[in-house]
Amino acid sequence: MAGPAAGAPARPGAAAFWLVGTVLVLLMLSSSVPSALYVLYQDRWDLSSGMITVVFALYAVTVLAGLLVFGSLSDTLGRRPVLTAGLLLAIVSMGLFAAAQGPVWLLAARAVQGLAVGLATGAMGAALLELAPRSRPALGAQVNSAGPTVGIGLGGIGAGLLVQYAPAPTSLSYLILIGAFALCLAGVLRMPESAPGAVRSGGFALAPHRIHVPAPARRRFAVLILTIIAVWSVGGFYLSLGPHLALSLLESTNYLAGGATVALLAGAATAAQLLLGRTEALRTAVLGLLGLLAGLGLVLLSLGLGSAAVFLVATAVLGSGWGAAFLGSFRALSALADPVHRGELTAAVYVFAYLAMSVPAVLAGLFTNLHGLHPTSVGFMAAVAGVCALALLATLRLGARTRAGRGTA
Repeated sequence: MAGPAAGAPARPGAAAFWLVGTVLVLLMLSSSVPSALYVLYQDRWDLSSGMITVVFALYAVTVLAGLLVFGSLSDTLGRRPVLTAGLLLAIVSMGLFAAAQGPVWLLAARAVQGLAVGLATGAMGAALLELAPRSRPALGAQVNSAGPTVGIGLGGIGAGLLVQYAPAPTSLSYLILIGAFALCLAGVLRMPESAPGAVRSGGFALAPHRIHVPAPARRRFAVLILTIIAVWSVGGFYLSLGPHLALSLLESTNYLAGGATVALLAGAATAAQLLLGRTEALRTAVLGLLGLLAGLGLVLLSLGLGSAAVFLVATAVLGSGWGAAFLGSFRALSALADPVHRGELTAAVYVFAYLAMSVPAVLAGLFTNLHGLHPTSVGFMAAVAGVCALALLATLRLGARTRAGRGTA
């Protein structure tokens, strides 16, 4: 029996797939842990809401820097070495968080953390698509979209519990994550390479490719990216100012309540993704956008009434729409590139995601300093609802054109 062709990558086992999925969840988990601590940091170091959103946004900016400089590096160098570097940086960032004594430490930790995630994102996204079981090829896109929401949810609730009830509230979460990242690093060093164009031997030139969207796919990309922008604008607000807003409406000082709000959003998103995992991509995106519009409307209602109960219901509805919209749009976007350029396209998607996560959040923080949290929240939610409506109309038109094309084929 003939062996595999020379130079062809071996088919990795299921263990490698789930290892990469675990790395994705842990990186997203670590990114949401500070959200549960922001209120505590504000109290201890007298930080303004504007400073909190700057700390949050610095993470997104450095993620973008990693994506723009190294987003397609794994297509050439390989998934494994890029993931290794990302995990090493993640460990350094957790150490900085654990030792933090003021806002400068937070900024440094967030910057290194963002670079770690930016470096690893393209490699993780592409590896999950390549390592997905042959019997379930859609599983790669499902884990790509569900991994961030699972991680964000676990980070919010886990950090909230540790901050409220465990000793060393500003360091314990990060020390636990250092151990988890170290275990994953040991596994990544042993996993087989999956990138079809990775360097196998000899030297290579460290010249990362530019972020690139194939020309025939650009119109579909432009439509679908509107949904990504809407989804991550909501995510950025909840991860930066959401806990503060929740504690204000709940009239509570329990840090778990702030973390639980992030967990509720992400948990509802994960549930929606599991429920709609086999639904056609564009239909899933449309259902998600409808959920986002409904959730945003309920958030506005809760702010008008000053009702914590309505806010929690709104967060659950908003989360379900968030998860479905991200799943549908990511699945549709992941089909637009050939395997050799998969890392580039995945990185391009996340460039828009992190821009949407950071820029509106910083603006919201600045407006909060000037006008207060509740008026700023009302304006923010109304603006995102406008983006959702535009994305919904564009996606419905794209779906109609796609069905018409199939009918004439």
